[in-house]
Amino acid sequence: MTTKQDPQKTRSVGLWISTAFVSGNMIGSGVFLLPSALAAFGGISIMGWLFSTCGGLLLAFVFSALSKRKPMIGGPYIYTRDQFGNFPGFMVAWGYWISIWVGNAAISIAAAGYIGSFFPIMETHPFLSVLTAIACIWVFTWINTFSIRTVGKVQLITTLLKISPLLILGTLGLLYFNAGHFRPFNLSSSSDLSAVQATAALTLWAFLGLESATIPADKVHSPQKTIPRATILGTCIAAFLYISSTVAVLGILNPAALTTSEAPYSEAITIIWGTWAGRTTAIFAIIACLGALNGWILLQGQIPLAASKDRLLPVFFRILSKRGMPVPGLVISSVLATILILMNYTKGLVGLFTFIIMLATLSTLFPYIFSSLAQLLYLWRERKKRSLRNMASPLLIATGATLFSVWAIGGLGLKVFIWGMVLLVVGLPFYFFSRRSKN
Repeated sequence: MTTKQDPQKTRSVGLWISTAFVSGNMIGSGVFLLPSALAAFGGISIMGWLFSTCGGLLLAFVFSALSKRKPMIGGPYIYTRDQFGNFPGFMVAWGYWISIWVGNAAISIAAAGYIGSFFPIMETHPFLSVLTAIACIWVFTWINTFSIRTVGKVQLITTLLKISPLLILGTLGLLYFNAGHFRPFNLSSSSDLSAVQATAALTLWAFLGLESATIPADKVHSPQKTIPRATILGTCIAAFLYISSTVAVLGILNPAALTTSEAPYSEAITIIWGTWAGRTTAIFAIIACLGALNGWILLQGQIPLAASKDRLLPVFFRILSKRGMPVPGLVISSVLATILILMNYTKGLVGLFTFIIMLATLSTLFPYIFSSLAQLLYLWRERKKRSLRNMASPLLIATGATLFSVWAIGGLGLKVFIWGMVLLVVGLPFYFFSRRSKN
């Protein structure tokens, strides 16, 4: 093990791989299992998609602007620490790190659901699904111990493969659309406003990862140009595929059956083109989930690495392998994801997925809020150097991103909020220990 690396040797990621990290991390378990979580709300969930798309694009523009200011490893953590200091920076790093390994648990669960469509025994023995999910986590943890170039190639290949079925279903699948599945428009017992807020909070999970290119910034070619382009391009690709394919699935499958489906895309295509097509789609869904898992596991080592370099997390998080990868951070994160899956597997696959993605979304929204506030603070400090015309657009975007992130928290529910607060508080001893060790 060594902690010394030549930064020039690790700058091996260009625009297409950076875009693949963004869209590949976004297009994973979210789009392939979310229709089942949204089925209880009915057609009004499309409104939730539109709200989360607008919010996702606002956040994408915020992170694009921030990456030009601070093209450094850590993304949201770096922006928060630079503008608000060590303690807020630590809380953002801690919360974001939690969201990553919690999210990885959800992604691996979704992958297990689609793998289960090939092995019926997994439906009657849920613990087999749990073991499959855990195996997925550890296989890609091992892959991430290789170089950033290897991880990037895996990400690019899996991203290209996963786009195909989403594009087909989001276009040709609309020919089989049944408008009756959207009546009544709101199937839930909540008001329309509450239903839209709840579905926006759920669908926001699918946009988590739009900041992915900002985090391994020290490994990106021309980061001030590449990262903003990759962030916007990757977000737009994912948003188009999300909305078109989800509308198709909701229009093809009966809402009652969709609520309990563990492989909605596979079932929708089976209805249209037969069993062979459904099986093929399930394979692509597995690839999509595993590709996203690959990219997110990369980030679960990078965030604690950045915080550890600033003495805000214990020193072992910044230990690098000979290939420049933070192996201790990768392993610890995967251990925590494994424990989370084992603790909650009795909820059932769809119930477990829904709970975990809401917890991961909450843990990510706090870094999003602080990043948007950091952009506002940057702009405030530049007010005397820039004209009002040049300030207006970035001010509106950053303000909108902040308000959207705060609004989305309200749709997650009290139980998820309490769990999120507990996980954040657990990090405080690590902060005080690290700061005391520094002194």
